[in-house]
Amino acid sequence: MIRIRAGASLFRKRLLALGLPLAWGGAAATYKLACPVAQQNGLGARIVGSAVFFAVGTGLVLHVRHALLRELREARKVAGAAQSVLLRPLPPRVEGLNVAAAQLSADRGVAIGGDLYEVIATEHGVRVVMGDVRGHGIGAIATAAAVLGSFREAVHDEPELGGVLRRLERALARHLRERARAEHPSAGAEPDYPVAEEFVTVLLLEIRQDGELRVLNCGHPWPYRLSGTRVEPLARADPLPPLGPFPLPPELDTEHRGHLLPGETLFLHTDGAEDARDSRGRFFPLGEVLAQCARDTHAAAPQAVLGSVFTALLRHTAGTPTDDVALLVLTNDRQPLRPKGARGDDISGSAARARPATTHPQPTNHL
Repeated sequence: MIRIRAGASLFRKRLLALGLPLAWGGAAATYKLACPVAQQNGLGARIVGSAVFFAVGTGLVLHVRHALLRELREARKVAGAAQSVLLRPLPPRVEGLNVAAAQLSADRGVAIGGDLYEVIATEHGVRVVMGDVRGHGIGAIATAAAVLGSFREAVHDEPELGGVLRRLERALARHLRERARAEHPSAGAEPDYPVAEEFVTVLLLEIRQDGELRVLNCGHPWPYRLSGTRVEPLARADPLPPLGPFPLPPELDTEHRGHLLPGETLFLHTDGAEDARDSRGRFFPLGEVLAQCARDTHAAAPQAVLGSVFTALLRHTAGTPTDDVALLVLTNDRQPLRPKGARGDDISGSAARARPATTHPQPTNHL
């Protein structure tokens, strides 16, 4: 019954949409067949006939334009809803970390693409994913959704980043198998290599309460660390291969990359940022732009860094990047932790350790 009502409603909408064109066509046919002026061959009759058909044609064009604009608005609403589910807006602050993120699709009219990111506070620390699906635009959205959905569930269940990464690998493999069966239903059998040319680069990051950084990187660009006026990659080692073409190694050793100290910033990005070229073929100088942000004390906030980089990137590419770009900025705004045994809010741990020892007995207060 529900399907019948839905079909009837759709039929009425289509009939109403065709009403105006049919009315215009009926008016033109009536004029041509029934109006005496249309039967004459004089100059005046021809002018009147041309005016009538011009009005009919103009009306039809305006009606089609109005219908296309209405469908475009509805498509943009759907795209906005999909974006809010897939790349949902990140909160400005997560467990003492100031957060800013944005994504730019290379396809005109597409709000989302193949880049993905997420920041989630868990009992194991704040866990972050930044990824890049091969290709861009509509074709990469389903793959990004599969990876993000698995990450949002696995970060709460898996105590180690290695377990999270293996969950992402299994989710990607399932998605690619289902996609292969859908694209080649005549095969009938389970494909051994679902979509061999598809892959996803993934960077997993864990920031613990004391600022300790733990990282697993599968083919993704390393983040930049902004510490004062110093800007440097978080690591320079070769990452693991991207997810998809090759299986993960039996042992996954999470890399320890020091600590993100209070006031320091991590800048995560996809390769669309560093690979963007200008009209002369020159790559976007991401490191130089970040160094300028670090020197400018007014541009140190995550939103300011994000805005400065995007502005410079669009200026470099003349507003037309050829690949999707995703940026994620995390700044540690937590209070420094005092070492155990330190007393007084005005004495830091380093100052206490630097104080020279004395042989004089300390006075004792007796109650």
